[in-house]
Amino acid sequence: MDQPRFQSSAPLRFVVNGKAGSSDADATREVIESTLRDAGRAGEVLFAAPGELARVAREAAAQVLADGSAVVAVGGDGTINTVAQAAHAAGCVMGVIPKGTFNYFAREHGAPFETPEALRWLLAAQPEPVQISAINEQVFLVNTSLGLYPDLLQDRETWKARFGRSRLVAFGAGMATLLRAQRRLKLSIEWAGQQREVRTLTLFVGNNRLQLEQLGLGNAEQPSEGAAARSQITAVILKPIGTLAMLGLMLRGALGQLGEASGIERFACQSLVVKPSRLLGRRQVKVAFDGEVGWMRSPLTIRVLPQPLWLLKAAPEVAAT
Repeated sequence: MDQPRFQSSAPLRFVVNGKAGSSDADATREVIESTLRDAGRAGEVLFAAPGELARVAREAAAQVLADGSAVVAVGGDGTINTVAQAAHAAGCVMGVIPKGTFNYFAREHGAPFETPEALRWLLAAQPEPVQISAINEQVFLVNTSLGLYPDLLQDRETWKARFGRSRLVAFGAGMATLLRAQRRLKLSIEWAGQQREVRTLTLFVGNNRLQLEQLGLGNAEQPSEGAAARSQITAVILKPIGTLAMLGLMLRGALGQLGEASGIERFACQSLVVKPSRLLGRRQVKVAFDGEVGWMRSPLTIRVLPQPLWLLKAAPEVAAT
């Protein structure tokens, strides 16, 4: 767990998922550059065109590792995930400036929502180790899942394209997906010397304490303090249920009471191996990770990674000064 070299005077590199020249991109650049000037600090804003985010993030991570600086993700959970993958692989320090809808990772670690405040917070920050997990070596910071949840995310993107980006739109898309849910998964799950065969609508694995607590899924048979709590993930199994029961689960989720629902089973572990029994001739499984959807080869190994992510964090009151 050796801490990467970090010099606060070295130029930061900001990775923005967006095309340079748009009004939002130009406004983001102007805010970052003006805040850096006011603080007497150096930095570079790097825009990633569609499809280029992973490459830009890797190149920025390699450069800041050589400089003893940090790569900063500017965006939502998906953008932060991609930059975290590059930063963790390179072994460099990372920072975040949240600009998404939910921002679970940034919120858990205290980053302010407004760009000027978030940047001032970063400039006073020092690297701290935070837990990071992976599914088949794909990093995730908030959650990963298979079954119903990846379908929900795809529907949410469709709704956003039609109705705009908001929490209300996300909730409406989620309701539409859940009410038409029919597909059941048959999974073999192995963890901590145990093996279970389960039928489920979705398997959800959470790495983010804030999201789990907001859903009422915190403290799943795990200690709340110390290294043991930080080195575990929480697996949540949604049992096959009817439409009315699904509506009840949605209400419990909105109220932060999912942990009390009879249709939910959960457990904490450091790693688990998941094998879908029916792939209908396919060798890959559709999975979601931090809001992104992709296909991965079975079996799926989900685990807490032994090396942490080194994240820039400052005291909560710093941004207000």
